[in-house]
Parts: sequence; structure tokens; C-alpha cells
Amino acid sequence: MQEIQIVDIRKLTETIKSKYGYDFTNYAMSSFKRRVSRVLELYKFPNIETLITRISDDKAFFEDFVTEITVNVTEMFRDPPFWRELRDKILPNIMLNHNKITIWHAGCSSGEEVYSMAIMLKEMGILDNCRIIATDIDHEILEKAKEGIYPAKNMELNEKNYFRYRSSGQLADYYEVKNGKAYMDRSLVKDVSYRKHDLVNGIVFNKFDIVLCRNVMIYFNQTLQNEVLKKLHESIFKYGYLAIGSKESLIWCEIANRFIVVNNEEKIYKKIRE
Repeated sequence: MQEIQIVDIRKLTETIKSKYGYDFTNYAMSSFKRRVSRVLELYKFPNIETLITRISDDKAFFEDFVTEITVNVTEMFRDPPFWRELRDKILPNIMLNHNKITIWHAGCSSGEEVYSMAIMLKEMGILDNCRIIATDIDHEILEKAKEGIYPAKNMELNEKNYFRYRSSGQLADYYEVKNGKAYMDRSLVKDVSYRKHDLVNGIVFNKFDIVLCRNVMIYFNQTLQNEVLKKLHESIFKYGYLAIGSKESLIWCEIANRFIVVNNEEKIYKKIRE
């Protein structure tokens, strides 16, 4: 297969932007190229021109392309110390001044993080006092998040994470295994609002007490990270919290001085100024 050139990537991203309004121009180049190569192999396209033509002519295929390009690797209670910090310090802190808590999962992928949050809130006895919105750019993965059906083999890792989270409960209480699939208890997310939303081009649509945007921005270059972080800042109430991925940072970005570090290891920040 031919090597993908920068000029090819530029042509591809410009086509997508003009045709569908999706902006991939500031995605981390090496990661984006790798994923485009995977699409070429998967669909047996001889070259990138064939891919561009197909994307231009076929909206349904473009949705499949977005699914392949965006990253959908996740697990329940990923980074257990992060969830302990939320349970033991962050949420009790918010509850000192609020009866209701608003939470945004930005880039929720297939929904494991949303279920983790719902389980934690239920065990804390505050699920009914929380309003959760979960968004992703990928329509197909949002549907999976809504279904809450996962391969049963994935539950072993999820169970380990939950154990390390040190809950008094059992993760198995929240799902049922049938025919090799784990069906989550849908009552946990009955009040969750799932929405398609583009972090890059999407509008600021609400204000939240906590925004989780974990392991999403590692796939953006610094320019794009900066723009997304500005939107996330706008989406948080003053003295609200932002959680990003363990390999991500706010230190270098324009709005860094509008937050203080609450937990550097778990990458939790508190907004202190508009």
C-alpha cells in the first residue's frame, strides 16, 4: 500500500470539513494517519483518492469512517484511584453547597464511564439528585452507550477495577450475563441524556458542576486542545471541576490560570475564575 502523504491527509480533512462540517485538521497527525491507513486496509481501498471519493458520495459510509477514526477503547472504573477521589472528596465537596449536581461526560464513547459514574452515585445514595449528560461525536458508539450491552469477557477487567475502587458492593449486582454478553441494569441510566456533540465545532450548550473529558485530547494537537479546553472552561460553573486523562495536562494552555490543581496525579482541576 502506498505511503500516505501529508498532502493526502490535508485533502481528506478539507473534503470532510467542507462536506460534513467535521474538523479533523488538528488531530494528532501520527495517530490520524495510522487510523486512515487502517480504514484503507479494512475496506481494501487501493489509495486515499478512492477513500475521499467514497466519503464525498456516501454519507452512511462517512459515519462508518468516523467510527473507525475516533477512539473507542474504554473500561469501567478506569484508574480506580480517580474514582475514589471523586467519591471521597470531590462529590462531597460539591454537595456542601448543592442539592443537585450536573455532570457532563464529554466523549463518552461506549458508555462504560457513564455506568461507572451511575453506580458510584447510586452507592452514595445521590443518583436521583444528579443530572448526567453524555456526548460523543460518533452516532454509532452513542447507540452502544445507550444499549449498555458489553462483551462478557470485558467484565473481568471491569470487576478488577471495581475491586481496586474499594466499594462495599459487587459489580455483578449491576449486570446480567446472557449468551456471552453483559447486560447492564438500565435503571442506572434512565435519566441520562445521550447526545451527539462535536467537541471541536460544537457549541457550549450548558453549565456543569463536573466535566469529565478523559483520554480524549491526547488525539488532538496543542492548537485543538487549547480550543477544546476553552470550551470546557466555559461549560463549568465557577468552583466546578474538570477531570482529564492521566496523560493529559492543563499546564501549558491559555486558560490554565483559571483553574487550580486539586489532584495532579488524577488530573482533577477546579475552576476559580471565569
